Amino acid sequence: MNPIQRIIDQKVYAVVRVDNPERAVSISRALIKGGIDIIELMIENADLVSAVKTLKETEDVLLAAGGIITQRQADISIKAGADIIVSPIFQMNLVRSCRTQGVPLIMTATTPNEAYEEWKVRIPLIKIYPANAMGGAQYIEELLRPMKFLDVIATGNISLEGFTEYIDAGARAVGIGRAFYQYATEEEIVERAKYVLKKLEHYK
Repeated sequence: MNPIQRIIDQKVYAVVRVDNPERAVSISRALIKGGIDIIELMIENADLVSAVKTLKETEDVLLAAGGIITQRQADISIKAGADIIVSPIFQMNLVRSCRTQGVPLIMTATTPNEAYEEWKVRIPLIKIYPANAMGGAQYIEELLRPMKFLDVIATGNISLEGFTEYIDAGARAVGIGRAFYQYATEEEIVERAKYVLKKLEHYK
């Protein structure tokens, strides 16, 4: 299945942002065990590329490399096995590079104008961040009201209890970060993943 379509179908994915590759792998494996098999791993430093490689070699997971701002970072992540590149900025070099390599690219927008500019260059999913700080689900609803053609995903301090509000507001998917793993044991991460999937059942 196309990676973008898989995100849309699952509706929720995890965003893992830690600076230790072993911890990143541990959190990711717990999420996968709980049923969340789409993960955006933030590449906070070069060491975390090894976590991408480890997970792709040992787990059945759709893995996005997040926080990518240069073509070199994208190339290294793709070589390590990343299925998707996610950038916090709008950068045409990344657009061209990812298209040449046949790897989907998700770019981040905050304002309606940024989202529209990314849509014009055919970015398949536009990441609205920080969604919670911008006004939460209401902001997504208002952003989409005049531009229903946008396919957006909401991320940024989204809770396990409130994430469905963003889907109801029109987001195609929601990225949940530290709510999955902050102050949590491996067993608790597994249970949090299962809890989220349970809440999604009536959206299928």
